[in-house]
Amino acid sequence: MTTLAILTAAGSGTRLGRDLPKALVTLDGFPLVVHAARRLASSGVVDSLVVTCPAGLDAVVRDIVAQDPHVDLPVRVVEGGATRQASVAAGLALAAPDDDVVLVHDAARPLAPPQLVRRVVAAVRAGHRAVVPGLPVTDTVKRIAPRDAATQAPVGPPVDRVVETPDRALLRAVQTPQGFDRALLERAHAGGAARSGSEGLAATDDAGLVEALGAAVHVVAGDAAALKITTERDLLVAALLLQEES
Repeated sequence: MTTLAILTAAGSGTRLGRDLPKALVTLDGFPLVVHAARRLASSGVVDSLVVTCPAGLDAVVRDIVAQDPHVDLPVRVVEGGATRQASVAAGLALAAPDDDVVLVHDAARPLAPPQLVRRVVAAVRAGHRAVVPGLPVTDTVKRIAPRDAATQAPVGPPVDRVVETPDRALLRAVQTPQGFDRALLERAHAGGAARSGSEGLAATDDAGLVEALGAAVHVVAGDAAALKITTERDLLVAALLLQEES
């Protein structure tokens, strides 16, 4: 049996302030999607790769990823959908019959190390059908009530009311790649398909779709290097991490 990795690279990157998709923004001379694909390939536990891309850029992304000498895997590219959830579904539709484990990874986390990929796959193959990497939360976190305009003061900044302070020892900041038994992930996407077209309703990660089925999701240790690139500052931090690697 084999492991398929779906690499989501269809995001716009608006918050980065660039005029090209986030996955094509360069870090140390290479697009983020290439960094992510290289690390998936070098893990030694991924057999093939499907990359989701923005509309009209499938040939561009295919050339960038498939021709990289460090990505020694079969690579297919498919145009993504209106949401991340829809994009993953498009990639999942290309799974081969022997793909019994599926990883879902974000190109926006380009430096997720190969050992993290191996850790997730090992946990799935050990019998945990849905696995996410996570880091302990170090900040105190507050849960707030939905903002009610009627409770706002006539002057001063907007405020929110705290409902609860969760025990941070029981919280994890979740990363990717997330790993799944292929049949479970397909069932989760089928169950949540009605949500996939709306950015406000779509799942922000695939584990959320599995949770909606009532199935268990397990957490393995994450890695600080698997940070998500959202802002220019994140790019600077990633560049520093690359310098430390060399």
